[in-house]
Amino acid sequence: MIPDSRPESKDPVAGTRNPELARGAARIEPVAAADVERLAGLAREIWYAHYSAIISAAQIEYMLGQRYHSAVVLAELRSDGMWWDKLTVAGQMAGFASYFLTGVPGEMKLDKLYVHPRLQRRGYGGMMIARAGDVARSNGCSRLVLAVNRNNRGAIAAYLKHGFHVAEAVVKDIGGGFVMDDYIMVKPVMGGE
Repeated sequence: MIPDSRPESKDPVAGTRNPELARGAARIEPVAAADVERLAGLAREIWYAHYSAIISAAQIEYMLGQRYHSAVVLAELRSDGMWWDKLTVAGQMAGFASYFLTGVPGEMKLDKLYVHPRLQRRGYGGMMIARAGDVARSNGCSRLVLAVNRNNRGAIAAYLKHGFHVAEAVVKDIGGGFVMDDYIMVKPVMGGE
């Protein structure tokens, strides 16, 4: 069960209202094979809560199968140049991110970034973006890129807040009769941002 209490005090970490951050109760650590089933369940919960107003249930199911099937995630965990992180809050998995080297010099793609809806707007997404930026820098990258659905206004606003800008709009056929109608967003990560 994800805690549903709202923070009451001002957190000195990143200017967020988040006592879990101040107490160190929020952690980002690598996803392990033993986490994959829980991660897939969390993805399903988050996707239905968030994307139902943006894409069809059929597309949600299709994309969950493409991205979170245990064989897919386990293979990605073994891949060089790809990282999966989990966010734990009060001992519970509350979010996750994945990112990888794209093959374009200096570029890392933030492929997935999700926080349970009850824990959004508390600085956790920013923590995971910062972690991806640290890994990007340590691998010689100067920018993070991501794709976000053009109708995902909340996520777009959050990414803008964290230094991303819209670089282009793309429509990509993902099979199954579905397309992704996205903005490509970019954030410079050199210089310890």
